[in-house]
Amino acid sequence: MTQLFAVVERDLRRFTRNPLVILSSVIMPLLYLVILGNSFQGELKNLSLVIVNMDDGPYASRVVELLHAIEAGAGTVRIFREADQGKALEGVETGKYKGALILPHDFSRNMIKGMGGEIGLFLDNTETISARTLRAVISASMVSIESEFIPVRERGEGVMVRDVDLYKKVDYDQSLIPGVIIMAIFLGTLTTGAFNTVMDKFLGIDESYLLTPLTKTDIVLGLVISGVIITTIIAILVLFLGTFISGIYIWDVMSPYTLLSAVLIIILSTLGLIGMMFVILGRANHPRIVGVLGGFLNVIFFFPSGAIYPIESFPGWLRTFAKINPEAYSVHALRTILFKGGSLTGIEKDFIFLALFAIVTLTIATLSYKREL
Repeated sequence: MTQLFAVVERDLRRFTRNPLVILSSVIMPLLYLVILGNSFQGELKNLSLVIVNMDDGPYASRVVELLHAIEAGAGTVRIFREADQGKALEGVETGKYKGALILPHDFSRNMIKGMGGEIGLFLDNTETISARTLRAVISASMVSIESEFIPVRERGEGVMVRDVDLYKKVDYDQSLIPGVIIMAIFLGTLTTGAFNTVMDKFLGIDESYLLTPLTKTDIVLGLVISGVIITTIIAILVLFLGTFISGIYIWDVMSPYTLLSAVLIIILSTLGLIGMMFVILGRANHPRIVGVLGGFLNVIFFFPSGAIYPIESFPGWLRTFAKINPEAYSVHALRTILFKGGSLTGIEKDFIFLALFAIVTLTIATLSYKREL
C-alpha cells in the first residue's frame, strides 16, 4: 500500500504544478454553459408523447388522428398509447416519455355542447426545448380541430390545453449543467492518467519504473486513483459554479442524499472514462496524439450524449450509438438527480451501465498497460 500511495502522491504533485491545466478544465465547461445556453436551439423530432384517451367521442378521436398525422408527416412526435393515466405519468417521470396527453371522458361531449373542452398535457420540463416543442405542437393541433366540427350550440371557449410542468421550472442554460459536468469529467480524465502516461513515455520516465519495487498494478492503480481524485474535485467544483452561474440554489433542489448520489455518478463516470482513455491512448507515445484525439473524442461522446439536444431527435444511427455512449447515461442520471429530485432508486439502468463500463475498461486498461511496460 505504501508503494501504491507513493505513485498517487507523485501524480498529484505533478498535476498541482500545472495550474493552467486545472484552470482550463474548470473554465472550458463553464464557457460552454454560457455560450451554448444562449445560442443553441433547433427543431426537434421523434419526441415521445403518450396519449391516454378516456373519451370515445369524435373530438377525441380526431385529436389522436391529427397527432398521428404529425407523427407520419413532420415527425415531431412519436405516439404511444396507455390506458392508465398513472402509468403514463410514471413513464414521463422516468424519462420514457417526454409528455403525456390526457383526453378526459367528457371532452367530446363538452365540445359538442359548445362548452369548450379541456385536455391535460403533462410535460417533463427538465428538457426545456423538448417541453416547449410539445406544448407548441399540441396547441397548434387544437386550434385546427376547432373548425372541423359544428357544435350543437354556439361555440364557447374551444379546446383549452392545460399544460402542467411536472418539475420546477428549468431554463435552457440550467438544463446544460449535467452536460458541462460531464465535459469537466472528460477533460479531467484526458489531462490526468492518460496524458501523464503518454508524457512518461515521451520523456522516458516509464522506463525508470522498472528500477523500482513498484509492480505494474501499483502503477496503473496509482494513476487511476490520482485521476479520479483530481477529476472528481474538478467536476464537483463545476457543479457548484455552474448552478451558481445559472441561478440554481443547489441546496433548494438537492438533499445530502441526492448530492451523494450525484457524487457517486461522477466517480463512476470518471472511472469509466479514465479506463477508456487508457485503452484508446495507452499505446500513444507523443503528447500531440493526446491533443488531436482529445478534441475528436470529445465531439464523438459529448454531443450525442443528450446534454444539448434530445437523443430522440438524432438520426437512427446516432441514436444507436447513444445507447452505448457512457456520457449519455451520465447526463441522464445527473439530470434526474439535479432536476427531478431523484436518487439511485430512479437511475438504476444508468448506474448499472456506468459500473459495468468502468469495470470493463479498467480491466482492459490494466492488462494492456502491463504489456506495454
